[in-house]
Amino acid sequence: MGVTSAKGEAPEDAVAQFEGRESAILESFVPDKVEVLALVGRALSWDPTSAEFPPTDEALELARVFTSYGRIVANDLSAVLAGVPADSPDVRCAQATLSEAGRRLGLMPLGPTVAPRVAAQRAQNLARLVQALNRSVGQIGEARVRPSPHSVRHEGAGPSARAPSAPSSARRHSP
Repeated sequence: MGVTSAKGEAPEDAVAQFEGRESAILESFVPDKVEVLALVGRALSWDPTSAEFPPTDEALELARVFTSYGRIVANDLSAVLAGVPADSPDVRCAQATLSEAGRRLGLMPLGPTVAPRVAAQRAQNLARLVQALNRSVGQIGEARVRPSPHSVRHEGAGPSARAPSAPSSARRHSP
């Protein structure tokens, strides 16, 4: 007897109704980088010293987009870090950025009754975080291409050339 869904469909039938729509489903959940960066520019153009702020719902929507996108980039950065030597300064910087991302992206979303200034500040802080995450991804990508100074071997330096020699007191000269 075959397995069926609650509607009485076989699993293959349930999957078939979504075939070809995977990209449409993913696109609705994954913000586009170019669009997000344009929104980052928009949020950072707001003057925090001004008495005029964007509408609260607009700032909250940008904060939501930046949070979603930031989580994606943070996960990607974390995965990329696994392939880079831990002693790299770029890795330490990226780890600090990831630590900050973990704190900021884990904040509770603000409610619709929050003051416009607070909503704008949250959106701007998240916009700067998105910039930092993207910068870290770029730096780590470059670090993966550049050889580490510890991994560069000099030509002609075989394993015996790197082995420590015996102390001079232990060397014996034959007569």
